[in-house]
Amino acid sequence: MAPRILLCGDVLGRLNQLFKRVSSVNKSAGPFDALLCVGQFFPDSPEHLEEFTAFIHGGSVVPLPTYFIGDYGLAAPKILLQASKDSANRGFKMDGLKICDNLYWLKGSGKFPLFGLSVAYLSGRKSSSVQQFGTYTEDDVDALRAIAEEPGIVDLFLTYPLIDVHYSSASDIPAGLSEAVGSDSTISELVQEIKPRYHIAGTKGIYYAREPYSNVDAVHVTRFIGLASVGNRDKQKFIHAISPTPASTMSSTEIAMKTTNATLSPYTFVEKRISPTDTTKRSSDSISDSQYWRYDVSQKRQKHEAGHGDKMCFKFVSSGSCSRGEKCNFRHDIDAREQCVRGVCFDFLNKGKCERGPDCNFKHSLLEEGDRHPSRRPGSENTRSGRSKECWFCLSSPNVESHLIISIGENYYLAMAKGPLVEDHVLIIPVEHMPSTLSMSSESEIELSRFQNSLKSYCKSQEKEVIFFEWASIRGTHANLQAIPIPSSKAVMVEKVFSLAAQKLGFKFVAKKFDSISDGRKFLKTQIDGDSSLFYAQIPGGTILLHHVEEKERFPAQFGREVLAGLLDMADNADWRNRKHSKDEEMKIVEDFKKRFQEYDPNC
Repeated sequence: MAPRILLCGDVLGRLNQLFKRVSSVNKSAGPFDALLCVGQFFPDSPEHLEEFTAFIHGGSVVPLPTYFIGDYGLAAPKILLQASKDSANRGFKMDGLKICDNLYWLKGSGKFPLFGLSVAYLSGRKSSSVQQFGTYTEDDVDALRAIAEEPGIVDLFLTYPLIDVHYSSASDIPAGLSEAVGSDSTISELVQEIKPRYHIAGTKGIYYAREPYSNVDAVHVTRFIGLASVGNRDKQKFIHAISPTPASTMSSTEIAMKTTNATLSPYTFVEKRISPTDTTKRSSDSISDSQYWRYDVSQKRQKHEAGHGDKMCFKFVSSGSCSRGEKCNFRHDIDAREQCVRGVCFDFLNKGKCERGPDCNFKHSLLEEGDRHPSRRPGSENTRSGRSKECWFCLSSPNVESHLIISIGENYYLAMAKGPLVEDHVLIIPVEHMPSTLSMSSESEIELSRFQNSLKSYCKSQEKEVIFFEWASIRGTHANLQAIPIPSSKAVMVEKVFSLAAQKLGFKFVAKKFDSISDGRKFLKTQIDGDSSLFYAQIPGGTILLHHVEEKERFPAQFGREVLAGLLDMADNADWRNRKHSKDEEMKIVEDFKKRFQEYDPNC
């Protein structure tokens, strides 16, 4: 059943009136799963402060999970600062910081799953001055731009300001609306980039629902809903109910369905209205490349501010790749990427400081100089000893998630993948802190082959084949060989799909066939020299696909997973974060797998 969601405009602290209305709607058309509030959430006058704080302190009850983005108004700094200091709210909590039971603050920007729906948000208003609450920062915007490049469709996008580009002509604007709100060009850009199925915003006393509009370079339409404030004098609609089916569960045909009243994208009209003297004309090459046309950093950033050439690309540092490549106006700093992988705060790397201070759950110091000296090969003894204390995969590390471990051998162990692409997606991981499995000793290959052959036999019993692949980067931290099962019927398509993906990135795989896994591994070990990275996949039929990655080549860190997600027609699963489970769920998944795998486990 599709989730049932209530949407609300500016609350302005009037929680009694809001939840009275919610109760009424719940009785007539509910029950509803959650309430999402856009616009100013906190009181705008002292008369509503007492009723508001009664809910915060537990005197009154918030009746259903409620999420808000308008983090400003009376008492906002005090309440939000207290929530920020709560140990349970530290770190990056994109699904909301808990204010009280059933009330969550969506801080800054982010994306999180809500009853199967993908919800993105930008909290606060645009401001030229840096404030702790009530405004969004360029870092918040950069994070959303990185999210826009991720696979999958965003179902709901929450913002406060309404943007006037939602109207295709002057006659389309409701009376009084143009005076009530201003335009926020940043949000205009983000909406074009993210292409949400629903864009919900507060509109300062006006309710407005636009006809669905088509998106550029996307098959689905976007519906805009602007909501009035609670208790507005004109009795404009301030609460609205929707029940959208999550895009992740819809077929491509369902996603592409358009209503008869769908219009062209209103941003098309905006582009046409821009004077040639106001912006640099795009070349024909950039127009043909939809990814760069939709978000040309250099043009958009330079129009509003200067001096950002020394800032780092959030997308590259956080994920290891950036689809904008050389056209990105931010630095693709490999050393910063390495630091980020090991838990150093992005703000600290980018600015030299972090505004979250002690509330940040990430490190505010760089690695020791000896650990990152360029003359040391990754995997050297000193480097390994320093890294193993922080590494997620080292068994001696306090950060290792031991509940994911399935089987431990002398040189390798088997663990369930975090956010698995499919059921039985596992990792074969060296016990020693090494940058790739190809750096391991020849003696350890026997044990690795046993693990691989056991997984092949196990998958065969399930009428499946298993694909092994590894991204052996010269800047790798702790190696992991991924093992992903696929239906046997899909096996004949694997090489073709990998080759097509390679072609799109501008390279061609070296393909070699071997009689056994061990023979293929012997060949692979001759291909690694410590001076270049490589990606390889061992696919059904004994074929190995190999690609040497040059130093300046932009290679997606999740290439193997993304290719198989496409093969299996589950693009939303390409990002492991879309498949995260709770610890209890992970423990159950591991125990169930252990029972099925027990007769094949080489260590039993």
